[in-house]
Amino acid sequence: MADPSTYRPAPGAIPEAPGVYRFRDAKGRVIYVGKANSLRPRVSSYFQDLANLHQRTRTMVSSAASVEWTVVQTEVEALQLEYSWIKEYDPRFNVKYRDDKSYPWLAVTVGEEFPRVMVGRGPKKRGVRYFGPYSHAWAIRETVDLLLRVFPMRSCSTGVFKRSAQIGRPCLLGYIGKCAAPCVGRVTPAEHREIVDDFCTFIAGQTNTHVKRLERQMQAAAAELEFEQAARLRDDVGALKRAMEQNAVVLADGTDADVINVADDPLEIAVQVFYVRGGRVRGQRGWVADRVDDAELPELLARFLIQLYDGETADAIPREVLLPRSPDDLDVLTAWLEDKRGSKVSVRVPQRGDKRALMETVARNAKQSLAIHKTKRASDFTTRSRALEEIQTALELDEAPLRIECYDVSNLQGTEVVASMVVFEDGLPRKSDYRRFVIRGIDGQNDVAAMHETITRRFKRLLDERAESTALDLGDLDDESGPVLIDPDTGRPRKFAYSPGLVVVDGGPPQVAAAQRALDELGIDDVPVVGLAKRLEEVWR
Repeated sequence: MADPSTYRPAPGAIPEAPGVYRFRDAKGRVIYVGKANSLRPRVSSYFQDLANLHQRTRTMVSSAASVEWTVVQTEVEALQLEYSWIKEYDPRFNVKYRDDKSYPWLAVTVGEEFPRVMVGRGPKKRGVRYFGPYSHAWAIRETVDLLLRVFPMRSCSTGVFKRSAQIGRPCLLGYIGKCAAPCVGRVTPAEHREIVDDFCTFIAGQTNTHVKRLERQMQAAAAELEFEQAARLRDDVGALKRAMEQNAVVLADGTDADVINVADDPLEIAVQVFYVRGGRVRGQRGWVADRVDDAELPELLARFLIQLYDGETADAIPREVLLPRSPDDLDVLTAWLEDKRGSKVSVRVPQRGDKRALMETVARNAKQSLAIHKTKRASDFTTRSRALEEIQTALELDEAPLRIECYDVSNLQGTEVVASMVVFEDGLPRKSDYRRFVIRGIDGQNDVAAMHETITRRFKRLLDERAESTALDLGDLDDESGPVLIDPDTGRPRKFAYSPGLVVVDGGPPQVAAAQRALDELGIDDVPVVGLAKRLEEVWR
């Protein structure tokens, strides 16, 4: 780890202007990118006493070997440059929001002469207008199937389109009225484009306009005694209404908003977005990110909004962005969004009513998403193995700690002193091995003495069970097989006969010293001990 004082900028060298700064490690790799409305106070804040920095920030500045900055004209430029550098360098200490699943999009290839509608996943492409994302591909395919009856635009692949044009015969959809068959010239490019525009405006939320138009046409056809045409229009109206029913009405008609909420813990943050168009939830999307720095929620929200809307076209940015908290640089973010949209954008926190209720629904989805992510991550053997290897490296252990025992002492105003032991094996909680120790031989509040007693009792039990196992008649086992760790009476593993690869005690040097003294008194020299001080997340050895 480097000493930040070795690369601290000279006094007065940092400008008092908006800009973006980069920390690099000894190999020249960018490890963190940040922006500031005024570079001098922000960059200088990283070079204060390390004890005053958050643990993650302390790790970052200790991993860096240099810092550099770029001055820009406005805060909006700083916002854009920061995000472009994060995308370019992928710094390991920046929060990177990643989709917690691959959501399907409804895409219209508006850049083609005869645009096509399709359902797909993956990154966005130029010349394509996207709607969604949606939770389930089958649901949007059902909606498209209903809408093609009313808006018969092309939905076939390029190969099918060319083949139909060559043979002069449309595909099945052209015969059943779900495609206007531009491949064989039934409609001109301009007429097909008009169908595409109507389809897009309906999906975008302008649903009532099309329903009312068809109802007027139906009534006019009935008045002219064109009953077959009126019946078809009636069926078209029914198809549109069924498509509309697949999206719940949550806000007033005409409301276009992205509703964003989060759930987080000290290690990770989950973000959920509900896309409301025309008062209906048209799509949903989620992200999960590791918390690699000490940024608070307003700063995290600002970063997320930049990632969410960077590169989006004007029609993808709604009139309203609803958030659980006001983000940092609200005025700058609003100006940036309004510049991209070309009209006014409201970024605010709903306080009451339907919008507040929807915000709470999004929050519940974010909490569920975070819980699911943590469950999947805990069950991932590769992730657990990597985490144990990182612990081994960080603590300079001889081997990865496959069994970790953690100890804490609590009391009620100096009485009823109790210690607890929790166990992790292979990176997973081993709840059947959890234990409580009632501390007996100590008067008053003395966490250090209580920790010494707890460690002594636990490891004395370890030695007793090992001695008992070794004394058994091992039958056909040779002398090098080691002690038997199975209780002969119950046939189950002896809970205390397994030696941990690491002991973690709650506290600093006094608690660590007490635990180590207990092990030394028992003659145990192969169990490493560390202390975890919660206030500054410090690890003591």
